[in-house]
Amino acid sequence: MAFNIVLIEPEIPNNTGNIGRLALATGSNLHLVKPFGFELSDKRLKRAGLDYWKYLSLTIYENIDSFFNTNQGKNMVFFSSHGKNNHWSIEYQDDLFLIFGKESVGLSKEIRESNSNNLYQIPLYSEHIRSLNLANAVSIVVYEGLRHI
Repeated sequence: MAFNIVLIEPEIPNNTGNIGRLALATGSNLHLVKPFGFELSDKRLKRAGLDYWKYLSLTIYENIDSFFNTNQGKNMVFFSSHGKNNHWSIEYQDDLFLIFGKESVGLSKEIRESNSNNLYQIPLYSEHIRSLNLANAVSIVVYEGLRHI
């Protein structure tokens, strides 16, 4: 059983390192789509992922088109604060692609609109917050998925 965690243009190395560690802990695969806001050699990325990074199932894509072309026909769900359905309603299954946008702006409007039927949110219960930290959001979704499976 494995999920595919996809980070489109991640910007913060600590988040990506923590998500890499989460991917390994849950038997998930990590997919990173360039451009990044950091170098893969960044010590903050390695520190957050500790010495586990070398064991991670990692795929890197040069751009978003490369990602979608390579994974055409795969079962994908997208996460955004603009989603109309919450993450509890996803039909989680093995090999599902869980797609998250960059920390500063999330998924592009184009991606959100072209995947609106598969666009989900994690509910927020305060009007004083726009979104959750990316690493926290990925953790919530992955463990909810494992619970369903």
